[in-house]
Amino acid sequence: MQKEIALLAQGYRFVAGLDEAGRGAWAGPVVAAAVILPLDQPDLLGTLAGLRDSKKLTPHQREQFFELVRATATTASVGVASPAMVDQINVVGATRYAMHQALAGLAITPDYLLIDYLKLPDLDLPQDAFPKADNLSLTVAAASVMAKVIRDRLMIEFHRQYPGYDFDRHKGYGTPAHRTALAAQGPCPLHRLSYKPLQAVRHS
Repeated sequence: MQKEIALLAQGYRFVAGLDEAGRGAWAGPVVAAAVILPLDQPDLLGTLAGLRDSKKLTPHQREQFFELVRATATTASVGVASPAMVDQINVVGATRYAMHQALAGLAITPDYLLIDYLKLPDLDLPQDAFPKADNLSLTVAAASVMAKVIRDRLMIEFHRQYPGYDFDRHKGYGTPAHRTALAAQGPCPLHRLSYKPLQAVRHS
């Protein structure tokens, strides 16, 4: 939490962490989360001990931290960009859209942003976007967990609508089972048709 502590010392009060889930998936939405933690809370590090990049947590740990972040955060919100939007404006544009939606849903306007990798150049807020932010920033790690859990829950719901693709298992990512299902059934409305694996299926 060194970056957050340094920002507090500079006078920033509401530091929002932002991260996304689903950029690399072949199907489903991109989900972004924005989280503002109570950085001046003395026991914050103890309360969220073990919280890190969602990819390094088990599904059970992610669910536990999701509830803990919701209970602890000053404010938190998510934004969603559809597969059609990914196809229309590319995945980077769709990720930025989802991040803007997440920020718009916060109950407090942040005065500084910490973002995993992707800058928001059209937003007039001081920000720091850097690689592996979900490993280096507690606030971004909290957003990482929130985005991942929400997206996984959405994909489980989508599995009920399109049961032939096993979205509940691979969450839309390019696993061998997903590739086999695509070859057998073709794409469904959740698939990102601009992605090369989908174009290969459509033209085969």
